[in-house]
This record gives sequence, C-alpha cells and structure tokens, in this order.
Amino acid sequence: MNIRVLGCSGAIAAGYKTTAFLLDADVLIDAGTGVGDLPLDALAAIDHILLSHSHLDHVLGIPLLADAVLRMRAAAGRPPIQVHALPETLAALRQHIFNGVIWPDFTALPSRDAPVLSLHPFQIGDRVDLGGRFIEVLPAAHTVPAVGFAVDAGAASGHAHWVFTGDTGPNPALWQRLAGLRLSHLVIETAFSDDEAEVAHVSQHLCPADLGHELAQLAGSVDVRITHIKPGEIEAVMQGVQALNSPHRISALQAGQEMAL
Repeated sequence: MNIRVLGCSGAIAAGYKTTAFLLDADVLIDAGTGVGDLPLDALAAIDHILLSHSHLDHVLGIPLLADAVLRMRAAAGRPPIQVHALPETLAALRQHIFNGVIWPDFTALPSRDAPVLSLHPFQIGDRVDLGGRFIEVLPAAHTVPAVGFAVDAGAASGHAHWVFTGDTGPNPALWQRLAGLRLSHLVIETAFSDDEAEVAHVSQHLCPADLGHELAQLAGSVDVRITHIKPGEIEAVMQGVQALNSPHRISALQAGQEMAL
C-alpha cells in the first residue's frame, strides 16, 4: 500500500492545499482542496472517501469531485463512490452541502437508483474493510464530532499502522489505543504556534507545547509528520516543534510526499 499526500495545509495559498491523502489509487482519506490536483482519470478511479469530520477544509473536494466524475462513472456502469464518516458528519453533509442550495444532492444524481455518491456511517472503534485493506476509526477531540484513522499495512509488515490523528486537541483516548498498535508513521496536526496557544485550545487544535505532552505518551521512536499548519505559520510552528525534547523523528509533512506501507 502507498499513501500520497495531496494536501496537508490548514488553509489555502499558492502552493498550499488542505487535507487530503490518497491511499493506493482508489481511497481518499479526507477530501480537502488537494483533491483538485488529481487528473480526471485519477478522480474517476476513487471508490471510497473516509472523512475525519465535517469542517470545510476536509470535505469541500467531495461535491466538486462528484460533479467531475458523474458522467464517466455512469457511462462505465461504476457503483457510487462510498463516503464513510460518523453519522453526525454525514448529516452535516446532507444538511449543509448536498441540500440543493449550496450544491445539488449527488446522493440522488444522476438518479436515486444509481447516484454518484452513497453515504455510509461508521463508529469509533470500527475496522472498515476496503477490499482487504483494514482501516480502524480512532477517537479525536475536536469542536465537532471527529475521528482519526489507522491504516493496517497487513501481515507482511507485522501489521504496522499508518496513523492520522485528524484535527484534534489533547486526546488521552487516542494514546490509550495507540499503545496497542505497531506504528510505522504518525501524522499528527499542530495547527498553531505556542504564541497562539489560547486560539489552539479554544478551537481544539494542538500547538507545539501540547504536541510535546501528547507525544510523551507514545513509547519508542516513531516517524512523526506534522500536518495542518497554516500558511505563513510553518517556521513558527516548526521552531516550537524542533525545540521539543522528544525521542521521535519529527518533521513537517509536505504535499506530494509518499509513504509506503
């Protein structure tokens, strides 16, 4: 398995795209603006989208993706793209995006019998089976119902896991679960610098000082990639991160980066 970073920024600017990861060629983990860099045939190959939560920077690629590939997938007789998320996240999509006002309801287009999108709820703790690839739904602590994901790389890897925390503040439940998993990569958000710690706490994101406390709960030495930094904040955030006394190998995630599992 391979994971390609399509976007990992907390906002947009030239060269910065919001959160989206492509697992192999057919699974999106979050669907931010990074999705728009894929060519049309690659967009049409996506069969599953897993969403961490309902915030715009993680979901806005879905309606545009659906519109782009509707004709191609219908002509090929392809099944609906399955969108997997918490029930609260799916309800938010229905109410606030696919409502006929912000965007047409692509869960009923081109027809209710053969739509381009279908919605599938999961719960924290579920292991989603996508053609023999297992992805566990992890707890997150954010301002809306939210999750992270652990992608199991399979028996050949000794069941190493690629973990994405999603948007989260301090989250004891996450570390309790990760203590029972073998990690190959940890992708964890640090959206704000330490001088913006108050904003980070109100919005339930991490700053470097909080990141240090969180990583202290993770045993061993793990490859840690920092995501969701706002454009213009990378230097300040990473200075704080690099000052941490951590045994883990920490660096900033980059768009276009690939991680083999």
